[in-house]
Amino acid sequence: MISTARKTLPALAPAALALASAFAGAPARAEWNLLNMPVGVTELSKQIYSLHMTIFWWCVAIGVAVFGVMIYSLVKFRKSTGAVPDTSITHSTRVEIVWTVVPVLILVVMAIPAARTLINIEDMRNTEMTVKVTGYQWRWQYEYLDEGVSFFSVLDRQHDEIRQLSSGLDPKSVPDYLLNVDNPLVVPVDTKVRLLLTAQDVIHAWWVPDFGMKKDAIPGFVNELWFKVDADKVGTYRGQCAELCGRDHAFMPVVVKVLSKEDYKAWLAQQKAAAQPPAEGAAPAADAPAQASAPAAPAVIPAAAATAPATKPVASAAATPVAARG
Repeated sequence: MISTARKTLPALAPAALALASAFAGAPARAEWNLLNMPVGVTELSKQIYSLHMTIFWWCVAIGVAVFGVMIYSLVKFRKSTGAVPDTSITHSTRVEIVWTVVPVLILVVMAIPAARTLINIEDMRNTEMTVKVTGYQWRWQYEYLDEGVSFFSVLDRQHDEIRQLSSGLDPKSVPDYLLNVDNPLVVPVDTKVRLLLTAQDVIHAWWVPDFGMKKDAIPGFVNELWFKVDADKVGTYRGQCAELCGRDHAFMPVVVKVLSKEDYKAWLAQQKAAAQPPAEGAAPAADAPAQASAPAAPAVIPAAAATAPATKPVASAAATPVAARG
């Protein structure tokens, strides 16, 4: 066995060295802000964070009380001080009532802010714009139902090339690797946006961490969520499909570009103008000069052909090439 280990260890050394190098080159993720839930940039994300911190501090208080009693009991009634265990108590109705009622009251008090937040999450009233989001393998389609604008959002082409095993390119050479798309979802600040989520093939999940919201997109069903980005939070926010949806699940990012209301109106006008079909009559007008010059040939038609009866257009037309050849 020792000889086998001596043969195996040298063979594993290169692999162990490569693994250590990979970990050494990986960015350190030890920031303190990663220890807690992010606050987010939307109205709902702040409510969820507030609920999270409220429950957290209640749990801290409960933990301090429980462990405080335990530590006090261990120290106060330790054997070295002459404490003798009491084996006569086998049942206490009072104790059972206390340790049943107190946790129930704590859960009821916790349920009040939790229910309030859940109701706000599902409150779709007073939405100012609606976007239908359809998940495909492996892309998103956004349809602005009130504006007639629709487009697909796919992983950025440069990122798609870099992710190929044979590309020979360094993923670190591009920012936001695998978290960039060709056409992001564009929304205005300080606007209640409702998303109608569905899918065409398999289950997907639309998720942007900074918005504090994630919901499944299921074929044949329509889920909905809403968000309202704070007025001072203009920027680009990134997420991913959060439901295993097949081979390229990891390459299905979600990117939302938040603009000021004025910039959003300009962007929307540009999208509508690009989606407009060509005006009717534009093509014939472009060909008008060529058509106007075409009738010049009949000027050489002899007078006999010109006096042909009008009821025989075929004979008149046939005379034209003859006159041209004459």
